Amino acid sequence: MTTQAKLTNTPALRNPWIIGWLGLVATVLIVNLIMVYFAVSTNPGLVNADYYDRGQDYEQTLVSRQARDPNWTMRADIPKPLRVGEPDMVRVVLVDKAGQPVDADAVTFHAYRPSDAARDFSLPMTREDRGRYAVKAAFPLIGAWDTLIAVQSGADEYSIGERVTVDGH
Repeated sequence: MTTQAKLTNTPALRNPWIIGWLGLVATVLIVNLIMVYFAVSTNPGLVNADYYDRGQDYEQTLVSRQARDPNWTMRADIPKPLRVGEPDMVRVVLVDKAGQPVDADAVTFHAYRPSDAARDFSLPMTREDRGRYAVKAAFPLIGAWDTLIAVQSGADEYSIGERVTVDGH
């Protein structure tokens, strides 16, 4: 058998060029999967329109808010699964550190679409019972939404947030 015949019979997976290309493709796929994971699981990057004004004296605002913290426990009840276009009741329960219901001045449900700020919406929540507020909300698009329930008590605002996924019909 000649040297030429021996070279043509070697398996492709033993060729260093083939191994190199497969390693490169695998590396690119793994890096892309990691980037997709971080894009889905981290901060959506939502920015307030008045970010500069809200950031002024941030440390002083934070310290004064911590001093006035009422030590409430806020628990959001967002139904799962959510379906596009189908209204569902979203509730929040407010209790103090002794476990007693707390009434707030105003409670608002905010829904933010990370990919399209034009689809964001806010709804005022109504009081169902002492310390319990609800609103019927319908999400117009499928996909990821960031929800925030803001509780107004005097001049202070407290909030609880959650990322939800809205399914198709």
